Amino acid sequence: MSHRHDRARTFEELIAEAEAVSVDGWDFSWLDGRATEERPAWGYARSMADRMSRATAALDIQTGGGEILASVPKRPPLTVATESWPPNLARATALLHPLGVAVVADPDEPPLPFADGAFDLVVSRHPVHAWWEEIARVLCPGGRYFSQEVGPASVFELVEYFLGPQPPEARSARDPERAREAAGAAGLDVVDLRTASLRTEFHDIGAVVYFLRKVIWMVPGFTVERYRDRLAALHRRIEAEGPFVATTTRFLIEAVKRGGRSRA
Repeated sequence: MSHRHDRARTFEELIAEAEAVSVDGWDFSWLDGRATEERPAWGYARSMADRMSRATAALDIQTGGGEILASVPKRPPLTVATESWPPNLARATALLHPLGVAVVADPDEPPLPFADGAFDLVVSRHPVHAWWEEIARVLCPGGRYFSQEVGPASVFELVEYFLGPQPPEARSARDPERAREAAGAAGLDVVDLRTASLRTEFHDIGAVVYFLRKVIWMVPGFTVERYRDRLAALHRRIEAEGPFVATTTRFLIEAVKRGGRSRA
């Protein structure tokens, strides 16, 4: 994203603009010029597309607005996506149906609405929770799971600015080694596990409000009115000192179901 200073605009103007904009879907282009996020070197979308091109039946869990799946040049003959949030369901359906992808409403908790061994590839970008036993169940033997997940204590500088210091169990949640153990217990062999710590910058208070409205689990129950004083203080800080800097963490995990040769 490009870097654009917006010092001339008042706190109230920035807040009002960020409150009014839609946060449907998983497209963050509204933040262009207002926030920057370093990207992992592994290139999830490109790597996922490569695996899609070699699969015969694929499932994208928690597809969001379908933007990443829609970018894949060659999808398998059978491609299905799940999503739980109604605004995203509508966006994903409108985007993916013309591409031949079925979008299924699913509450993001077991069971997945598919038969055992239905897919040779399951993917997910930033799942809220990876239900490993269900992932293993819907994969055929030799089938592959490929996912980029949010790592531990991601953007916690911002979380703790609003919520205060978080307990150790919150900071250690989403540990990639725990994901490895859970995958193994479900019958999947992890063949790749990589981590990244990435710099994120918020250049104005509107970017902070938009981010917290969109990524609702960061500060649960976030509203401008509830945190107006903290937002105003952060606005003054950004104007005086420059961008608010946080660390985004990500991990890439790839696992193959035991019992057959890898299919993708």
